[in-house]
Amino acid sequence: MTVDSITGATAGSSATATAAKAGSSVAASMNADTFLTLLMAQLKNQDPTKPMDSTEYVSELATFSQVEQATKTNQKLDSLLSSSFLEQADSVIGRTLTSADGTVTGTVKSVKVTSDGAVARLTSGTDVLLTSGVVIQ
Repeated sequence: MTVDSITGATAGSSATATAAKAGSSVAASMNADTFLTLLMAQLKNQDPTKPMDSTEYVSELATFSQVEQATKTNQKLDSLLSSSFLEQADSVIGRTLTSADGTVTGTVKSVKVTSDGAVARLTSGTDVLLTSGVVIQ
């Protein structure tokens, strides 16, 4: 009897995790343009005898404002991260680098900034992601 209840709980939590992943991918594809398109479609297709409640309309506009602010914040954070990676790159070129696991050592020839972070190219041609644990001398 205990096994059945554990199986049921596992199946339920698995379904919840799958639904959460699907919801997060949909939310990631939504943006301010999508929101405006939906709002305009709602306004065009509303019943003229029962127009949208003004408080609901203001609430949706406030939501749009929050989406726009979040988008701008993300852009500024991306810019700040890129700036940080460039500063890190400048201080690493020409120095000796040892990977976090200690298997790769060499002199940094160049640094490329990617979406994962700064990647150092050693004179040997090996690329090393500049993460915690990397030793720079």
